[in-house]
Amino acid sequence: MKNLFNSNVQSASTRSAQIDKILQQEMAQLKRRDFLKKSGYMLGGAALGSMFANQATAAGQTLDFTRPMDAPLSPLPPQYAAKAKRVIYMHMVGGPSQLEMFDYKPELEKYDGRDTPQSFLEGKQFAFISGTPKLLGPQFPFKQHGQSGAWISDRLPHLAKHADDICFIKSMKTDQFNHAPAQVLMHTGSALSGKPSIGAWATYALGTMNQNLPGFIALTSGKNAPDGGKQLWGSGFLPSVYQGVECRKQGDPVLYLSNPKEVSRPLRRRILDAIADLNQQSYNTVGDPETLTRTSQYEMAYRMQLEASDAFDISKESETTLENYGAEVGKASFANNCVIARRLAERGVRYIQLFDYAWDHHGVGEAGSVDLGIRNKCKDIDRPMAALLEDLKQRGMLEDTLVIWGGEFGRTPMRENRAGQDMLFAGRDHHTDAFTMWMAGGGVKGGYTHGETDELGYEVVNDKVEIADLHATILYLLGFNHYDLNYRFQGLNQRLTGVEHPQIISQILA
Repeated sequence: MKNLFNSNVQSASTRSAQIDKILQQEMAQLKRRDFLKKSGYMLGGAALGSMFANQATAAGQTLDFTRPMDAPLSPLPPQYAAKAKRVIYMHMVGGPSQLEMFDYKPELEKYDGRDTPQSFLEGKQFAFISGTPKLLGPQFPFKQHGQSGAWISDRLPHLAKHADDICFIKSMKTDQFNHAPAQVLMHTGSALSGKPSIGAWATYALGTMNQNLPGFIALTSGKNAPDGGKQLWGSGFLPSVYQGVECRKQGDPVLYLSNPKEVSRPLRRRILDAIADLNQQSYNTVGDPETLTRTSQYEMAYRMQLEASDAFDISKESETTLENYGAEVGKASFANNCVIARRLAERGVRYIQLFDYAWDHHGVGEAGSVDLGIRNKCKDIDRPMAALLEDLKQRGMLEDTLVIWGGEFGRTPMRENRAGQDMLFAGRDHHTDAFTMWMAGGGVKGGYTHGETDELGYEVVNDKVEIADLHATILYLLGFNHYDLNYRFQGLNQRLTGVEHPQIISQILA
């Protein structure tokens, strides 16, 4: 009867009918003493089958993600009609201050310098706040933009022109206070290591539209890599072929993409064929699917030699385009990565992740202050983000490209009061209870603001959005019910949203 309990194979009604039939057959064959002995086991099995049937009914339809072993990234259709075909996700590493960029609070400006209300402090823990800190008003003026009247600070004049293309979510909340676990939660659905990133889930579910490029690519800018490390674009327990490929800022986008000296392309082809034969023999003996994954990655690298170099070559863009983005050939920057992101998107890459470092403005020295720190970082991203939206729009790609912007958490409405800190270089601490993200294209409602924080920007007062809600909504826009997109691991059907029961943010859907 064990096959009856596989909820991925049979429908609830079919299992129920089969259970009844088998019970009747066994009952007829048993003597009375055997029946009394075995009935407890059989009824327990029936109850277990019913339980699994109910779970299957609640979860919805069974999805099949099997592919040919030699083509693990071949495209598959979504579960239902998708709004978005691809994703470009821009993560500002460190936690950008929503209070200096998108969440305008005139009352906070009014009470700048006054003691923070005790209700904000009682029972709370902060990294660099103790005693009774002073409230810190917004450091830049805000204006309303577009027909939607969205409030955007004067630090983002180029992005402000796209106010009616953007859907702001001002009611984000997280439960992770430190950078690394907060970033891991944001991208994998769990603060614990070992889970697949959302980009890996998307690539596992949909494959990629271009077999000569990876389905998932990660690009970084700034001095350092994200605190959460490579697991932010890792595949966790999914086959490693679905992990993000980290591309370098300069030189070959992927190490060893170019052939060594004295190695021609035909010679490399023969070498790969020989390696593939050895890997196939190993697979036939051991049966480890990662062996064939390794072969497919070698083949991908071979195909990438021609197409990846072209995709990353922004010198092929017009001078006008490069100027619009603020990009410079040969320079490693967020602007260059935005150009590359658009080039990858139009070449069929499914999920493109951009990480920009140095958004952690604690007020340590002038460059770390909220004022100058935000000023400098907004200068880095404002023009590229606006140009990316405009570029996608002009090419007819914005409507099926989901663009996402945000950090791992927000910043507090009060200033830090660490010992010896110069009041001129005020900083804001990490804040989990309220922060802002935005999305554009890909089936979301432009010119719309979702959620609201209190008058000082401390807590969400309307339409709170948890990380799992965001993930469920992203998967929905890609054409999947988050309950149905799962992978069998350690005896459980694992999914991005874990054991959570999130809500799709239906109000933001176009």
